[in-house]
Amino acid sequence: MIMKTKKKLLGYYDYTVVLTYGGMLFAFCGILKAIGGRYQDAVFCLLLAGICDMFDGAVAATKNRMEREKRFGIQIDSLSDLISFGVLPGIFVYMISDGNALIGVIAGGFVLCALIRLAYFNVLEEDRQRETKEKRKSYLGVPVTTIAVFLPALYFLYDRKLCKNIFYFPVLLILMGAGYLLPVEIRKPGLPGKLGILLLGVLEAVGMIFLIGWDAL
Repeated sequence: MIMKTKKKLLGYYDYTVVLTYGGMLFAFCGILKAIGGRYQDAVFCLLLAGICDMFDGAVAATKNRMEREKRFGIQIDSLSDLISFGVLPGIFVYMISDGNALIGVIAGGFVLCALIRLAYFNVLEEDRQRETKEKRKSYLGVPVTTIAVFLPALYFLYDRKLCKNIFYFPVLLILMGAGYLLPVEIRKPGLPGKLGILLLGVLEAVGMIFLIGWDAL
């Protein structure tokens, strides 16, 4: 006699993945805003996705997870990052450039760089976790989350007429895409570093609201 197992939804839904899921939803909202021409809202969503990604690992580490849960966490985090820090910035730059074909090619190349970097990171991370239980101390290549700091800063400068040329945006994607694939070891920021990045993000958000203005207010 075959024993029937209780059916449930695929995936995991405990508190360790809430920030990862939330970050992806912020990014999806940002994509919709970019397509609709609401670029400030799109950038704000990118900032929120970046904040979620910054702390999702710390939240996940508070629970003693099974091996399958850890592997799921690695995969879902990278899939979310691809949408948040690959697809969203690529679509944003393409749309703010009025659908320029060349910039569309550059944006596509940027998303591809993010995809390759994240997939390679997954391979390395699974190998690392099989070999040691220590926390990761460094990254190989520029973390994809970095775009969540530089793109909002560039948009702020562009809106304030300090960077007047629209082509600064695709140049940023080229530089960031190259950084994703270069085998440069970058030390993982500790709590002070994360708080500093968070403060910078808050200042960018406040600057956009009070200096640029926000239609939603």
